[in-house]
Amino acid sequence: MDFIDEIKALSSKIAKQAEMIQTEEATKNAFIMPFISALGYNVFDPTEVTPELDADIGVKKGEKVDYAILRDGKPVMLFECKSCKTNLDQENITQLYRYFNATEARFGILTNGILYRFYTDLEESNKMDKKPFLELNLLELKDAVIDDLKRFCKSAFNLEETLTAAAELKYTREMKRILSDQFTNPSEEFVRFFAAQVYSGKLTQAVKQQFTDLTKRALNQFIADRINERLKSALADEPASVPATPSPSEPPQEEAESKIVTTQEELEGFYMIKAILRQHIDVSRIVMRDTMSYCGILLDDNNRKPICRLYFNSLKKKYLGLFDAGKKEEKIAIEDVNEIYRYAERLQMAVQFYEQNLQQ
Repeated sequence: MDFIDEIKALSSKIAKQAEMIQTEEATKNAFIMPFISALGYNVFDPTEVTPELDADIGVKKGEKVDYAILRDGKPVMLFECKSCKTNLDQENITQLYRYFNATEARFGILTNGILYRFYTDLEESNKMDKKPFLELNLLELKDAVIDDLKRFCKSAFNLEETLTAAAELKYTREMKRILSDQFTNPSEEFVRFFAAQVYSGKLTQAVKQQFTDLTKRALNQFIADRINERLKSALADEPASVPATPSPSEPPQEEAESKIVTTQEELEGFYMIKAILRQHIDVSRIVMRDTMSYCGILLDDNNRKPICRLYFNSLKKKYLGLFDAGKKEEKIAIEDVNEIYRYAERLQMAVQFYEQNLQQ
């Protein structure tokens, strides 16, 4: 089993067992040690992975790091572990900060066995940064993050190269967050920048509000247009896979079925979902099953494998139905079919969940 398969298998295991794990020690044994092992390190060899490493600093004695990964007898990665029930957003990183400063390690990882936050000392030498450069959620796996994680595998680890990559990851991560915020709620400076390029009049409060709305709309339309271009290119050579229309010679269907009309927007949504998932599975396995209430998108034409539902029949509001690992549906209001692309990761997670269960 290669690295990606091991991480996906661990993800599936966590989804099934997380509710049963109640303590930090149980989290270490069930989730964190297998994660370190997936990176290629022997958790039972103290020359590679040392539990309870001494990290005394000054007069403060008895400080212990949960796990330290060693290279040439020196710690390079420190793991500060919490229970899987712990919310890391509410967890103070002071303890890991002290351990980092007290050792020669260049990477500190704060984890609850599900979420892993990777830190280093990019801003000030030998002092751990306050913000992580990489974040991995084992219940929401992303291909790009898994690729970045590979740098920490024993077989691929190179200290200088990983530090260089950490700097790039940290700053691109922050810039992506800023861009995401601007798409949702453009700042005054952001709006002024665009307004200055296209408007020569005075930027009054009314004009500024107008350009705030225009900026938000233009950004979203730009992204939608770019995605649509890629969608058309991806589907150019693919025959349309839509529900068959009965021929006049076939017997009439039941009255309820005769009222079902698959709209153009539902077809567009269906094609978008296929485009989103085409790199993960054979798109011939993605099937549309329209009903009176909603248009269901299924994996393998199996109603026990719902990918999503399209509620596009109402003239007033559209909804996208998404499913979690327990197949509980969340209905999300959308204004336009193109907004489906915003939820690409959740669509991929739904398929990934079914695929992982199939392999077990």
